[in-house]
Amino acid sequence: MDLVLVLVVVVALIVVATTALKTHPFLALLLAAFLAGFGFRLPLDELVPTVTGGFGGILGGIGIVIVLGTVIGVVLERSGAAVTMAETVVKVLGPRYPTLTVSIIGFIVSIPVFCDSGYVILNSLKESLARRTGTSLVAMSVALATGLYATHTLVPPTPGPIAAAGNLGLADQLGLVILVGLGVAVPAALAGLLWANRFRGVEPDGEEAGGLAEVTEDVEALRARYGRLPSPAAAFAPILVPIALICLGTVAALPSAPFGDGTLASVVSFTGQPLVALLVGLGCALALVRPREGRGRRHQFHDDVADGLTASAPILLITGAGGAFGAVIQASPVGDYLGENLSGLGIGVLMPFLVAAALKSAQGSSTVALVTTSALVAPLLGDIGMDSDLGRVLVVMAIGAGAMTVSHANDSFFWVVTQFSRMSVAQAYRAQTAATLVMGLTTAAVVWVLSLVAV
Repeated sequence: MDLVLVLVVVVALIVVATTALKTHPFLALLLAAFLAGFGFRLPLDELVPTVTGGFGGILGGIGIVIVLGTVIGVVLERSGAAVTMAETVVKVLGPRYPTLTVSIIGFIVSIPVFCDSGYVILNSLKESLARRTGTSLVAMSVALATGLYATHTLVPPTPGPIAAAGNLGLADQLGLVILVGLGVAVPAALAGLLWANRFRGVEPDGEEAGGLAEVTEDVEALRARYGRLPSPAAAFAPILVPIALICLGTVAALPSAPFGDGTLASVVSFTGQPLVALLVGLGCALALVRPREGRGRRHQFHDDVADGLTASAPILLITGAGGAFGAVIQASPVGDYLGENLSGLGIGVLMPFLVAAALKSAQGSSTVALVTTSALVAPLLGDIGMDSDLGRVLVVMAIGAGAMTVSHANDSFFWVVTQFSRMSVAQAYRAQTAATLVMGLTTAAVVWVLSLVAV
């Protein structure tokens, strides 16, 4: 029982440090690793090697992949590819189902682009479509936000799910994580869409909501700022090509050896490794880079890569610190103790969901919830019956479900949606926060059913 008390106190300190004390999650997780080591009475001469080994081990397996995924997202954002993808979906679906259209747009764009940035980029397009179809801006905003959120927390190469997969030993199984993540993200997005449609007759009640400006000009200004937008094929390639390569690599590794055991199988397996696949995706993204603001194409690509490195640095540090924290827990007997007791409760895959939901609601960051929870539950997978490859993937999905439950005032995405949608805080809680709760519970239910059937 003392071991559980130590773990509860350490996790509580992480929450307090990142919320009340405004400590950066990297430092909070690193200090938590040492405090947990002291509390679990690990030998002092083993504590530092355990922390540094956990930090380096997770980054060695997944760090470069996180960087490449972030850089690709920056290039897609800066080149206008995200706008092209959005307009392509609008052309295919038309204005008949506006909330469904923006939900699908968000679902696609948020696979490589952070949901905060994706919402800002797509805001003008969303408002233009809302005006053209006479649809409530509240419903359109929540539909876009929930579409973005579904893949942001469930589908690599978004950094949070990648980090969680790495912590759970799935660095070489990202293809399976992507395939399952896409499948699970669909009911999550549909749940958010259905909630959004409840507000089709509701208008924003925040500041400036009474005088919605003409936004068609804003969309044209957005196009003008990007210059000539890339073609749909060029815009989708940096996302779809790496995903296809990773999935093919996963298929090649099946026991049935569908590609045989010759040169073709070797090539497919090599290009299907996440690092290689994302390098190919970065090559596709290079074709999107154009000279801007007096900067040549090479200099612009250099700037995009530099900005991607800057954006990925905090994620890498948080991921590494989460790996250190997880390594300390794995080195302690708390995993065995918890496993023996949790296995008797029969909640299985719902336990990671509850932990992630508590962390997300308390401190606001989905990435921190994904990293911390995955590090915390990694030693318990066998005891909750989820130590197979598919079981580990479903644990990633359960943690992702928790990491979207719920988005409220301590989450930057909540304020992006609120301010750009002209909703009051009270209205945003009823619309956006409640939508993320519905999404999280729906996703957790889907994952739980899958765990009963497939594991």
